[in-house]
Amino acid sequence: MHDTSTGTTALPSRRTLLAATAGITAALAVQGTGTAHAASHNDQKLRALISRMTLEEKVGQLFVMRVYGHSATAPTQADIDANLKEIGVRTAAELVAKYRVGGIIYFAWANNTKNPHQIADLSNGIQQAALGQPRGLPLLVATDQEHGIVCRVGKPATLFPGAMAMGAGGSPADAHTLGRISGAELRALGINQDYSPDADVNVNPANPVIGVRSFGADPDAVAGLVAAEVKGYQSSKVAATAKHFPGHGDTATDSHYGFPVITHSRELWEKLDAVPFRAAIKAGIDSIMTAHIQFPALDDSGDPATLSHPVLTGILRGELGYDGVVVTDSLGMDGVRTKYGDDRVPVLALKAGVDQLLNPPSLDVAWNAVLSAVRAGELTEARLDESILRILRMKAKLGLLDDPYVSQADVDRVVGIGTHLAAADRVAERTTTLLANEGRLLPLSRRSHNKLLVVGADPASPSGTTGPPTGVLAAALTELGFQATALSTGTAPSAATIDKAVAAAQDADAVVVGTYNVTAGSSQKTLVQRLVATGRPVIAVAIRNPYDIAHLPTVPAYLAAYSWTDVELRAAARVIAGQVRPHGRLPVPVQRADDPAQVLYPIGYGLSY
Repeated sequence: MHDTSTGTTALPSRRTLLAATAGITAALAVQGTGTAHAASHNDQKLRALISRMTLEEKVGQLFVMRVYGHSATAPTQADIDANLKEIGVRTAAELVAKYRVGGIIYFAWANNTKNPHQIADLSNGIQQAALGQPRGLPLLVATDQEHGIVCRVGKPATLFPGAMAMGAGGSPADAHTLGRISGAELRALGINQDYSPDADVNVNPANPVIGVRSFGADPDAVAGLVAAEVKGYQSSKVAATAKHFPGHGDTATDSHYGFPVITHSRELWEKLDAVPFRAAIKAGIDSIMTAHIQFPALDDSGDPATLSHPVLTGILRGELGYDGVVVTDSLGMDGVRTKYGDDRVPVLALKAGVDQLLNPPSLDVAWNAVLSAVRAGELTEARLDESILRILRMKAKLGLLDDPYVSQADVDRVVGIGTHLAAADRVAERTTTLLANEGRLLPLSRRSHNKLLVVGADPASPSGTTGPPTGVLAAALTELGFQATALSTGTAPSAATIDKAVAAAQDADAVVVGTYNVTAGSSQKTLVQRLVATGRPVIAVAIRNPYDIAHLPTVPAYLAAYSWTDVELRAAARVIAGQVRPHGRLPVPVQRADDPAQVLYPIGYGLSY
């Protein structure tokens, strides 16, 4: 037995497990990478399982829910209080017992992902709670591990560059490596469904919610990387999830807080947004996530795609031929709650063709709404059975119906090991993009520019385990033989902060400045202009969107790192020092700040030395 403070108990024997899963054995496991169906005899066994389920159990199987706590049975009092307030249960184990949910989603803010051994214990505790129920079935344990700026599991697990950085690298082999290694580590933690990769084609520089989460603006390039990452994840027995169908790449509204409208024509959708989803389906994707967006060319009803029968059943299932699992984006987001109440949303989603209902604001309201809809005849039990069959096929394919447990030995053997960390560093080195290098300032010489000042924005770590960026850059440059000092100036530096940075620059041979989504009126722009005016060489590193350079025309050297996580910043430092040459090529165009119709740097642009 593990230390009971982690909330873990001894795991049941394999014999008990197999009995709990109605005697389904390894013969059930679906072979191959296709989403299409398990062999018919497997479907027969899965249908037999479904036939023994109560209606309440069937309703539960459709939901994937958040829950607070580091442990399935012994969370902190604060997490118990949060669970009681939001879900009406004390623990993950109680959630599983009360609602018989088919899945759990992990978040760092819910205290689910503190460290690898804790995550593995939590996963085992959740599976044990599930299999301890009458007719108990193992759960899908999901998270958003996109890497880059959306990452729920942090260090010491291996963290890779985010999607737009991978787009700059342009290597399907590297995308496959990311999926394979990240998948192996997630699987060792008991996480078996990843809401990644992002298959959106980011053609709007003002997109506030996708941006660097997308591989880029070229649909064919995005498609190749999506397919490779899907195959990588699924080779490690983790279900990949392409998102956000039918395409969230051209919006200026964040669907967490508003209801975006995509104005693409049907023809443009076919040429642009649909391409990566078609590639994901061809690659055998296990699940596809819906978008809370209006797409009038595909459905002019005004409903979000998540609730659209024409989009999900007509196009995704019918025209694209997809028969895998469809999961909603979080049902707590404003984009899906604008038009209908929380009691209607899950019912309408199922009627549209959805299988998994993710993270409703009130599980009690949503669960009872689906139950009532079946009892009233608005939804048939046969419709629920269709979705449950798809969900169980995925569980069978992942081997969960055989054995859903993970071992602490595997955590030590797989998570954050040296070969994985080294692979992430090599991949990152192929993503850093050099867009300006006047007078061949880079690579910096340790002899002529030994004393460096590193200033800039220090946004919060996506996983809570990395950064701060200025400190990481300074430490990496110091390790490479420079004397580097960090001074955090923030995303909106005050006049006093700018004065302090300019004064500090007087003692430096060169200045490295990390910029973060610079706009026309941003005081980051003033900071950079004042630093350039000191006469000291200035190297700007864009630590999020690569578009900053359009607002910083006087900077002599400019690198795009695409994210502020350690692996990308260390790679940028190695490029600055000349330890590696810049290989990245822009996966999106950078337009002029004063005339967005004019392209300053096209897709594919990137310098080297």
